[in-house]
Amino acid sequence: MAKKEEIINSVSVVAFVPDLMDQSKLRLQIPDICFVKEVSELIDVDVDLVLVDLSKLEVLEVLPEIDSKVLGFASHVDRDIIAAAEQAGCAKVLPRSKFFRDFDSLVNSVLKLK
Repeated sequence: MAKKEEIINSVSVVAFVPDLMDQSKLRLQIPDICFVKEVSELIDVDVDLVLVDLSKLEVLEVLPEIDSKVLGFASHVDRDIIAAAEQAGCAKVLPRSKFFRDFDSLVNSVLKLK
């Protein structure tokens, strides 16, 4: 059986995550992750998974146009944004701390890797 890291590293991932600290956390989990600077770059990408920081409101506008599975995170107090993202098509939306703490199991459950 493949190691957990090998499974996640075989997944193609694009992310709109402007915060450099969040980017570094994600790069530790998925070294080959591709970060985009504009949320519009997420439209029509052919990847297994898209990660988004929902603190930028323009992300909500683009979510329905993304064909890949989408995972998002936001501040735990942004309940309206979390609900709107789920309605707009995010497979899963979590508070930022839980998103990074449970990242492996989150990706595995959404992509059904295990």
